[in-house]
Amino acid sequence: MTRMSEGTLEVLAFRTGNQDFGVEVVSVREIRGWTPATPLPHAPDFLRGVINLRGIVLPIVDLAVRLGFPQSEPTARHAIIVTQLKEQIVGLLVDGVSDILTIELEKIQPTPDLASNLARSYVRGVIPIEGRMIGLLDLGAVLPSFNQHAA
Repeated sequence: MTRMSEGTLEVLAFRTGNQDFGVEVVSVREIRGWTPATPLPHAPDFLRGVINLRGIVLPIVDLAVRLGFPQSEPTARHAIIVTQLKEQIVGLLVDGVSDILTIELEKIQPTPDLASNLARSYVRGVIPIEGRMIGLLDLGAVLPSFNQHAA
C-alpha cells in the first residue's frame, strides 16, 4: 500500500452498484464527467468502449459490471475516474465520486472470509468510516490487461 505519510493512506471514495468503494489517490490521474464511449466489437461485457482523451485512446470499464453488479445506465451524474497502473491508463465508469479520505492503516480491515475468492481478489480491505463500509479496490486485480495482444 502506498502511504501518504507514515501510517495513513489517501483514498478516493466513490459509489457504484449501490455500494461504496475506494482506490488509492496515487493511481488516479483525473476525474471526468461521463462521455459516451465508442463500442468495440467482441469486447468483454464490462468494457463500455473507448473515448479520446487528449489524443489517447482510453478504454472505459463499467466498474459495476466488472464487480458483478447490473450494468450502469450513465447519466450526467456519472463520472469516469481515469486511473493509471504502471503504463496502463483506464477509465472507470462509476455512479459518482464522493470524497478524498485520509485513512489510518490500522482502520483497514481484511475482506471477510465469507466473500467469494473473486470478491477477495478485487477488494483488498474494508474501511468502516462515517457509518458506511468502503471496499478498498485492488486496481491490479480489477483492471484487465488490454496490452496482452499487442504485437
